[in-house]
Amino acid sequence: MYTPAHFEAPASALEELLRNSGAANLVTSSQEGLLATLLPFVYDPTVGKQGALQSHMARNNTQWSSPVAGEAMMIVQGADAYISPSWYASKAEHGRVVPTWNYSVAHVYGQLIVHDDVEWLSRHVRQLSDQHEAAMPRPWTVDEAPEKFIAGQLRAIVGVELVITRVEAKTKLSQNRSADDVEGVIAGLRARCDAASAADVERARTGR
Repeated sequence: MYTPAHFEAPASALEELLRNSGAANLVTSSQEGLLATLLPFVYDPTVGKQGALQSHMARNNTQWSSPVAGEAMMIVQGADAYISPSWYASKAEHGRVVPTWNYSVAHVYGQLIVHDDVEWLSRHVRQLSDQHEAAMPRPWTVDEAPEKFIAGQLRAIVGVELVITRVEAKTKLSQNRSADDVEGVIAGLRARCDAASAADVERARTGR
């Protein structure tokens, strides 16, 4: 990934991205060529030296059973947004401005491990559900569904875990613009009701 120094993601931004992104594209190379699937995941920092991204896919999806050539990769992406040059204060000063795109992304590489056992899968789907239900007024839990129904659902999926070996992360969030331009970007994003992208630019400005 091409990453100029001013767009390198600090450790705090990477942690935020891995903990709070809902899904990521799992990409593997096999004898059939490149395979990719968008998967919801849970980040577990206690696995291995750099943590792991834990997910699952349909048993009928052949990606999990296709031998992986080399590393696997999950592409984790945060909020992204079109940035209009009309938001820059410098537009009125000299006009030498063009549109761009803001985004946060991590290419997470590692060893792919397949989990085809009920205990791992049961624990995983509970963690995944609890993570996303936490913000609901009345959080749903796995225990609310019939036990036999859940057992059947678990038989239809396979767990996949990417044990992280290296990460390339980039936060392109207007860090190369002046303070006045950044203010304009934040205001423009808020006016467009893109609170997530505006918050990302705010965090990048304060170095958090």
